Amino acid sequence: MPEPSTTELIQLESITDGVIILKDGSLRALVEVTAINFELRSGEEQAAILQQFAAFLNSVDFPVQLVVHSRRFDISTYLASVRQATESLTNDLLKVQAGEYIRFVSELSELANIMAKRFYIVLPLSVIATAEGGGFFSGITSLFKKKPAQQAGIAPERLASYKAQLQQRAELVIGGISGMGLKGHMLSQEEILVVFNALYNPVIPPTKKPVTP
Repeated sequence: MPEPSTTELIQLESITDGVIILKDGSLRALVEVTAINFELRSGEEQAAILQQFAAFLNSVDFPVQLVVHSRRFDISTYLASVRQATESLTNDLLKVQAGEYIRFVSELSELANIMAKRFYIVLPLSVIATAEGGGFFSGITSLFKKKPAQQAGIAPERLASYKAQLQQRAELVIGGISGMGLKGHMLSQEEILVVFNALYNPVIPPTKKPVTP
């Protein structure tokens, strides 16, 4: 048997007007959330944050998925800008210090494996998509076998209604996490495309060269 293609393994059907449509006909929205340094908070603050998180989970009446996207942070661009700035220095002592700084940061990134993290909350919306013009029995059949939303012929106004429901859920989630000092926003069409492009097309960092100040 031939091996399945990548598109067959991915559950994503399409992204339309900021709404993620899966192959089973269900919809998703993405809320990106900022981060806080929990470890630097006092014991009382940490307890308050945990209580707010529990209150947030109890306040939503729909399932949510918490996603942490980690990727190794490529500092080559940053180091290149530092080297360029170093070349314009006229003070020899500053040049030496800049060279030591470049060496230190480069060695630290190799030892510590610095990671860049992004945090998302996935909001689901399950809909029963039936083909336009289908009769009673076609609707019953779709209960047991869902069709992709686009293939099922969801009208633009119906998709707009679904998006409004997702936006309401996003507002509820954003309001719930604000008590923990977190900020969030529902991703737009362009932002979602960037997220999935980075997810399925990871950029391999270039091979590091010896650092010469």
